[in-house]
Amino acid sequence: MNFIFKKIPVSTPTNNLKSIPLSSLRIFPALILSILFLGSCTQSTEKKQPHDQNKPVRYLALGDSYTIGESVPEPERWPNQLADSLRVAGLFVEEVSIIARTGWTTAELQQGIEEEEPLSEYDLVSLLIGVNNQYRGYDLNIYRKEFKELLQQAIGFARGNKEKVFVVSIPNYGVTPFGQSRGEERIRQELLIYDAIADSIASTFDIPFVNISPISEWAKDDPSLIAEDELHPSGEMYSLWVKEMIPTVREILSEQ
Repeated sequence: MNFIFKKIPVSTPTNNLKSIPLSSLRIFPALILSILFLGSCTQSTEKKQPHDQNKPVRYLALGDSYTIGESVPEPERWPNQLADSLRVAGLFVEEVSIIARTGWTTAELQQGIEEEEPLSEYDLVSLLIGVNNQYRGYDLNIYRKEFKELLQQAIGFARGNKEKVFVVSIPNYGVTPFGQSRGEERIRQELLIYDAIADSIASTFDIPFVNISPISEWAKDDPSLIAEDELHPSGEMYSLWVKEMIPTVREILSEQ
């Protein structure tokens, strides 16, 4: 709280002090302390309250094959597993809205959003996109531009509140049998660049970036973390992602 004191011209300091009753001089410091106390109370009451557990949480997940859960049953998709984890924690989470499709690039996700026309009514929005831009060898500047646009759209779907949005890194599919046959290290290095771009853009909006890429690399030594198509994550892998996301998501929901 800032105080503005206006100087009042006086003839002499001594005469001015004599004109002020002694009781007023004693009250003035107490008055200042009272104002400061009230100001601190006001600031504390302005802090955001946790999400009302009786109020439904509406969650929108934007992405590609990873978000739609290619090659795993619907309940094992990571957005659905995330919702289940929140329900176990006592939150009332509605059925997850997912706008994602296998093979989508950033531009195709934008088109999919345009066709779906989601409402700006969500309490939580996630964005995971870019692997197909990398796979097709698209210009990085295209990804940079379209990812930023998608993130701005995600904020819009969260009622314009960026604090309801989080970004997820692109998993390293280079460790899968499919990826190993196409240049494991090259894929890894290229995806690191994509993730760095996404992380940088997210940080400019002060939006959290959940890095699940290191976890995705565990699949190199554990085939159970890879789906039967030998490319996409298994439900077990998605469970590990969710454990990584939960602290961030709980914090997001506690600030609403």
